[in-house]
Amino acid sequence: MRVLQVSAELAPLLKTGGLADVAGALPAALAGVGCDVRLLLPGLPALRAGLRDLQPLCECLAPWGEAFQVLRGHWPGGVGHTAYLIDAPALHDRAGDPYASGAGQAYADNHRRFGLLGWVAAQLGTGLDADWQPQIVHAHDWHAGLAAAYLRLAATASHAAPARSVFTVHNLAYQGLFPASAVAELGLPAHSFQMQGLEFHGQLSFMKAGLHYADRITTVSPTYAREVLTPEQGCGLDGLLRERRAAFSGILNGVDPRNWSPAADALIAQRYDATQLPLKTVNKAALQAAMGLAQQPGALLFGVVSRLTEQKGLHLVLRALPELIARGGQLAVLGTGDAALIDGFAAAARAHPESVALYVGYDEARSHAVFAGCDVTLVPSRFEPCGLTQLYGLAYGSLPLVHRVGGLADTVVDCSLENLADDSATGFVFNDFTPAAYSAALRRAFALQAKPGVWAGVQRAAMRQVFDWNVAAEQYLGVYRAALSESA
Repeated sequence: MRVLQVSAELAPLLKTGGLADVAGALPAALAGVGCDVRLLLPGLPALRAGLRDLQPLCECLAPWGEAFQVLRGHWPGGVGHTAYLIDAPALHDRAGDPYASGAGQAYADNHRRFGLLGWVAAQLGTGLDADWQPQIVHAHDWHAGLAAAYLRLAATASHAAPARSVFTVHNLAYQGLFPASAVAELGLPAHSFQMQGLEFHGQLSFMKAGLHYADRITTVSPTYAREVLTPEQGCGLDGLLRERRAAFSGILNGVDPRNWSPAADALIAQRYDATQLPLKTVNKAALQAAMGLAQQPGALLFGVVSRLTEQKGLHLVLRALPELIARGGQLAVLGTGDAALIDGFAAAARAHPESVALYVGYDEARSHAVFAGCDVTLVPSRFEPCGLTQLYGLAYGSLPLVHRVGGLADTVVDCSLENLADDSATGFVFNDFTPAAYSAALRRAFALQAKPGVWAGVQRAAMRQVFDWNVAAEQYLGVYRAALSESA
């Protein structure tokens, strides 16, 4: 089966979150189940630099008249997939964040930058490359949401049979909303801007385009797929998702063991596995030294690798910091995001440098060091479509402390007495998104630390968990087949 994966990010070339990890790992897994996979990427500097043998495929005019090229080359990651790159320097040649300026303001032309991603995906889906035409265009998140709309509208206009479309929601809260004037600019017909189409409260929604027009919809965990059908988690799109329930499913993300295995990780101070847990203490000492924390082997070390936003529950972490410090714990934070949260963690680090450390930004090697070195991985998110951080924590024996929501609920088992008794416990789970519930989970972590033998047993159980991309690939293959069967 010929599949075109469409994403604005690709690990390890360009990453702002879990989307990049999925886009980087899924193609190889799909190839493993027999798919002929190619990628389509915007010509952002980091992505362009990571591709090889780029050659012009064709010259095109964007719907608003701007000339650009589509290049074809290879991504050396995975199994050496063919990749297409949109060569539009005026839109893409910007350093830093792919979506916003250094001041954190979304680029004013993002509708063009990512509308073009969907438009080119649809062109490839209708034969732009004479040597290869996908049967499935698989678009990831709002940035690629217009691909499904362009494909469906092209089929309606010409009665042709372009590729079928699959749209994966990575986070429903980020919807790609733009003024209504962008509809004509992007070459979309006026009749598409209605409730049964692209319109969302008077704006053009790239997310809604994917949800409405795609032949099949997926999201990144079974629990999140149920949650977004409710007004509480549906971000105003729950009604549409309920209408499309028969075409909607949740497929849990996996972990790429090539990049996330403590037994083979070249980025950590000491490799180890579940039979060598004492070696993990070498990584703890290295993390404490690198982050400027006190060298205290007995301190319970908590780690955060995250966007620093309210959604991620980091205000709960800040509020409970006095208790964590009073109990002798330490906290290492790696991330960037809201200024207020950064200021809060920075102030705590200045006041308690032996106990709290903050690194603002994202650094791949440092993130591996956090998972290998910390005892507990904090993921207390208010909502979490899937979450990869807790999966990395499990793989590294850094027990996740999570809110029971979305993919966190699907992947972490609480250290309750009955779960400890049957050896199924893998972390600490709290139900209510409140300071009191979070603090109770924090206290359970300290209580378990006082029983080193039990703690080691939970670590081993955590490291036995397998979240395999091969399983996810088989499920995606089923979705692709269902989409194709509907066109027969």
